[in-house]
Amino acid sequence: MSPLPDPPATPSPAPPPTPQPAPPGTEAKPSEPAKATTTKAAKPEPKSKLKSRLLMAGAGLLVLALLFWAFKPRPLAVEVAQVSQGRFERAVQEYGKTRVQDRYMVSAPLAGRLGRLDLRQGDRVAKGDIVARLWPMAPALLDERTRASQAAGSAALEAAVAGSQANRRRAQAAVDQARVDLQRSEALARQGFVSPTLNDAGRLSLRLRLQELESAHQQALAAQHELEQAQAAGRAFGPQAAGGRQPSFALVSPVSGQVLRILQQSEAAVPAGAGLLELGDPKRLEVVVDLLTEDATEVKAGASVQLLNWGGSQALTGQVRWVEPAAFTKVSALGVEEQRVNVLVELSAPPAQWQALGDGYKVDVRILVQVVEQAVMVPVSALFPMGDQSGLFVLEQGNRAVLKQITVAARNGVQACIKDGKHGKDSLKVGSTVIVYPDSKLKDGARVEARRK
Repeated sequence: MSPLPDPPATPSPAPPPTPQPAPPGTEAKPSEPAKATTTKAAKPEPKSKLKSRLLMAGAGLLVLALLFWAFKPRPLAVEVAQVSQGRFERAVQEYGKTRVQDRYMVSAPLAGRLGRLDLRQGDRVAKGDIVARLWPMAPALLDERTRASQAAGSAALEAAVAGSQANRRRAQAAVDQARVDLQRSEALARQGFVSPTLNDAGRLSLRLRLQELESAHQQALAAQHELEQAQAAGRAFGPQAAGGRQPSFALVSPVSGQVLRILQQSEAAVPAGAGLLELGDPKRLEVVVDLLTEDATEVKAGASVQLLNWGGSQALTGQVRWVEPAAFTKVSALGVEEQRVNVLVELSAPPAQWQALGDGYKVDVRILVQVVEQAVMVPVSALFPMGDQSGLFVLEQGNRAVLKQITVAARNGVQACIKDGKHGKDSLKVGSTVIVYPDSKLKDGARVEARRK
């Protein structure tokens, strides 16, 4: 199609031409130029209208095509996965820590002054080795008032000692007098000047004076001891008085093993029952993990255990040895009170694999509570609630999403085990393609475009 001609420029009005007289011998002819000009200008008008109509029709068709393309239903892009068959495992996973099976706490059996321990953590000890020593406690320091009071008490006791010694000397003099009187009475009785009965009275008097002498002697000793006790209480405390020359009490190791922890390294005064150090054998390790009570009810003794993220290159194997019968309350990081129970795990891996582990190390514990062989499994992300069962979308009939209702036997964090997955109307075949993370706008029979994970 040739381009439309430019519209003619509008001429400025000109004065009408002045008629010229015709030359002689010529005939006057009618004027034709105006008519010819008018005819030529009217011919392009129908062609311009046709082009405009064609352009408008083309633009309308283009708009309709764009609207059809914009509102045309297109397939929904979805992620898909495959239905698989194999070993299904459901496990309980929680943090745990290692500990020595047989731990021994060495404590002070009586109050005293503990000497500085020469042992360090990790040192090996044999049964019967001396691990610590206790000395008697040092006396309390005295102020001036107490010291003066004790000095006065000591002076009073010194006077009492002097009085008791005087009584003893008096009793000794009475004994001497009774003995002399008895000797004189016996001599007169032999000569017949006195009655023999007087000799019996003299003997009784001598015995009485001897008993009085013994009593005075004991009183003097008691007063002397009281004086020494008062003087010892008032004696000033010094390093030399409480040195290592005093008799000590030795604490011995009850078992052969290693020092796990030292609770009191330096010299100090300790009360009776205070813990000093812990002993045990690091080669006899176990793992303790506290589980929620609802998870612990599914754990049985002898269940297989995997220890992960313990620092080694491979997972360690073990088995549940014991589930404690009593639970305890524990506050979670969110401040929620939880009922938990301790589960003890025994390591079954060779000691060479976990020799780097020690007491109190953190591990991830995975306890198997259910195992199904040759189970039909689908990703958990493909399931959604559908009544009392679960639903999912399966790609069938040329990339169309078909809704199916299935029964889930068990699930873990990744896979779900399908109950009766091989039979029935809504059965799933191994290798079928299912939609994971289905969109809420996805309907049964909708066309989709698969996008592999």
